Amino acid sequence: MLLHLCTWPEVEAYLTQSSGIILPIGSTEQHGPTGLIGTDAICAEVVAKGVGEAANALVGPTINVGMALHHTAFPGSMTLRPSTLIAVILDYLTPLVRHGFTRFFFVNGHGGNIATLKAAFAEAYTALAHEQIPNAERVRCKTANWFMARSVYTLAKELYGDQEGSHATPSEVALTQYAYPDFIKQAPLEPQVAPSGHAIYSPTDFRLRYPDGRMGSNPALATPEHGQQLYEAAVKELTSDYLAFLAAE
Repeated sequence: MLLHLCTWPEVEAYLTQSSGIILPIGSTEQHGPTGLIGTDAICAEVVAKGVGEAANALVGPTINVGMALHHTAFPGSMTLRPSTLIAVILDYLTPLVRHGFTRFFFVNGHGGNIATLKAAFAEAYTALAHEQIPNAERVRCKTANWFMARSVYTLAKELYGDQEGSHATPSEVALTQYAYPDFIKQAPLEPQVAPSGHAIYSPTDFRLRYPDGRMGSNPALATPEHGQQLYEAAVKELTSDYLAFLAAE
């Protein structure tokens, strides 16, 4: 069930059965010469919808822009500052908690969001309690990074080995190819496997170290068939994680 396709009475009825909601979060940033700029948001949204269908859970709107400051030397990349993203998360949660939601399962598609989400959850727990919102003490938030699920990580290594890399990876490109087969991109990759191992600092330094935006990856290995396998693995594992999250005290 997608929140934006529900009516308020339908949400009210859902809350009599469950207090959980799935929130996809990604990023709008460069993903090399062949990766869609919306890759991280697309992957999070597709997986979240699959988990929602499997678990009969409500899925909220995708947070499409994340913390991607280091990618902004590439045209089309957008970002929120960490402080802005923290404020967005708090503003998202506050009315939902007032309505009765207490379990927030963030399906995340972008590594750059992880630290900020952790900080946002800490701020949210305190802010909700200070505002004395009913059930604030019962609120729990969890980040589920689809690309770090054990089954997904194992499958990606089997398919791509050391050419998986850590950004603009064949696994995430494959998932977008499965989701949007009419938007598969082709471009020369030189070198075939991108450089890796450099620390991340400013946007200018990032582009200097990673000239085409890739980090240790070879997205030319991606196929829509691989994307389907990765999707099915992610949905299966994260559905189990979501149900366990709901059941936990």
